[in-house]
Amino acid sequence: VQLVESGGGLVQPGGSLTLSCVASTTEFATYNAYWYRQASGQAREWVAIINNDGTRTIYADSVKGRFTISRDKYKNTVYLRMDNLKPEDTAMYFCNMNRGPNAYWGQGTQVTVSS
Repeated sequence: VQLVESGGGLVQPGGSLTLSCVASTTEFATYNAYWYRQASGQAREWVAIINNDGTRTIYADSVKGRFTISRDKYKNTVYLRMDNLKPEDTAMYFCNMNRGPNAYWGQGTQVTVSS
């Protein structure tokens, strides 16, 4: 499974971005999906989770109420809508999909929040 993220960029504090992750698999609906992020010099941390059919989501406390994860089974795409962005949200954002023992990562997309 190959994952390709896009949608990152430079945004001012309080702004919004939507990240996309396109998956190359015919079994998209069988995978749970995650967004992670890694700031410079820090460990990678999970941000949001959505289950395989999109009925359940979980968010890290640091983004709860500001970020929304969703998925579109017809486009094989997972999204991360990010609102009210803060400088501390600056990081490389990675998409992850897993099913049982198998996990796949994208190459990441950079998000920079700065005035």
